[in-house]
Amino acid sequence: MFPVIKGASYILINTPDMVINNGITQTVERETNPDSEYLKKISNYLRSFEDVVSYPVNQTYIGNLAPEELGEMPRPWYQKKIDGASRYGKFGEIMPEDEFYGLMKVSDTFDLVVLEKNFTSDIKLKFEEHKLLKDYIAKLGEGVNFEEIKRLVESAGAEPLCIKGEIVGCVKRAHEIDKNLSAHIMTENLAVKASGILAVLNLIDRLNINKDSIDYIIECSEEACGDMNQRGGGNFAKSIGEIAGLKNATGCDVRGFCAGPTHALVNAAGLIQSKVFKNIVVVGGGATAKLGMNGKDHVKKGLPILEDVLGGFAILVSENDGVSPVIRTDAVGKHSIGAGASPQAVIEAIVAAPLEKLGYSFTDIDLYAPEMQNPEITEPAGAGDVPMQNYKMIGALAVKKGQIEKASLTEFVKSHGYVGYAPTQGHVPSGVPIIGHGIEKIKEGKINRFMIVGKGSLFLARMTNLFDGISFVVEKNVQREEVISKEDIKSMVAEAMKEFASYLLKNTR
Repeated sequence: MFPVIKGASYILINTPDMVINNGITQTVERETNPDSEYLKKISNYLRSFEDVVSYPVNQTYIGNLAPEELGEMPRPWYQKKIDGASRYGKFGEIMPEDEFYGLMKVSDTFDLVVLEKNFTSDIKLKFEEHKLLKDYIAKLGEGVNFEEIKRLVESAGAEPLCIKGEIVGCVKRAHEIDKNLSAHIMTENLAVKASGILAVLNLIDRLNINKDSIDYIIECSEEACGDMNQRGGGNFAKSIGEIAGLKNATGCDVRGFCAGPTHALVNAAGLIQSKVFKNIVVVGGGATAKLGMNGKDHVKKGLPILEDVLGGFAILVSENDGVSPVIRTDAVGKHSIGAGASPQAVIEAIVAAPLEKLGYSFTDIDLYAPEMQNPEITEPAGAGDVPMQNYKMIGALAVKKGQIEKASLTEFVKSHGYVGYAPTQGHVPSGVPIIGHGIEKIKEGKINRFMIVGKGSLFLARMTNLFDGISFVVEKNVQREEVISKEDIKSMVAEAMKEFASYLLKNTR
């Protein structure tokens, strides 16, 4: 039986001060042009937590607004607010920065995160009101005096943690000379870990999961934790599971730039189908480096800095339960090394090829989920509407193969895709945001299947010029067995004949 996806959680963390202090665009600007006009006025372009919560795009990500509703809403979306918007959604939540610092403290097992004592007291009260964080209050400790934090920042290389520009804590370096354990990198990695924990806790709560039933974790963000001897050794997966209480699980990290989550889900599906494990959580934490990545372009055009949230998700892949949508592992699309790097070659490899293997047409897929970046973020930076570009390429290939008329291309794009609503957190937009909404629609009988299309830029590592892509179809569970190949049938018949011949030899006188 094919493996299933039982559900997904999605979380956002509003981190305006981390935009300034940890986003790579801002940190590079501070090093190369410390008197920059951009740095002087950036704080005037940061949104309040209330604005972040009421932003229609964010409400879509956590499940309170349907993607179709967002698509019908005239832009600019950032000038609109969802009345009565809640920080909690059917898929997850949006967390403010101060609570997140508390969660980073909870996530820290080496006493690297130091919080001021009055700030710690305030966070304890907030944790008391958060149903998923109540049990972690004791891990916050009592905090320290501000003078100690100031000393660590000014004299010991610690990375400050700020709220509205005021220092409320810091992250200490984990080694005197190892750059991989510097305070900046430790802040980056603890942010991945803490946001991953929040996503897992939301997944467990929303699906009412028995924690002991989870036996494997795959973490698929874009960061790498390790030291000077193994820079990407890991293991975010086990560190997240440890704090989240998944005591029966082990796990590892899978990396593939933006395509990482899709690779991780394919790996999880294979492990489930081969019966190595029964329940696997695939989780991706947020990337501080991507905060304010396109901030200069946003400010230049008078927009607020929209990349002011860390994004994360967690997805449960399990044995077939006869109800949840299945992953069609018999037709995984892949952009092979020799496939070619042209847009048409990529779409041919990761969309057309798996559909042909399944005997499906392009229109048999109700929804495609390629790179789901929010166009309000990418268009001002000159990258255009990324999801729309992908849908047009998919539609154009359908036209070329004679499956739709050229005149129907616009309608195909509209009916088989969603507007982008994911934060530009690298790995987060690439396919996985649709899973929550897609599963819901399959179970409601509104659609039959959708396709996750993960794409990545491997050349960023300066190891290869190759592009990356991998895909799979998720569809309604009809409790069928996998398709058996002719080779398997021949093998089964041969084995049966051998057993029958053996029986005759033993029982014939």
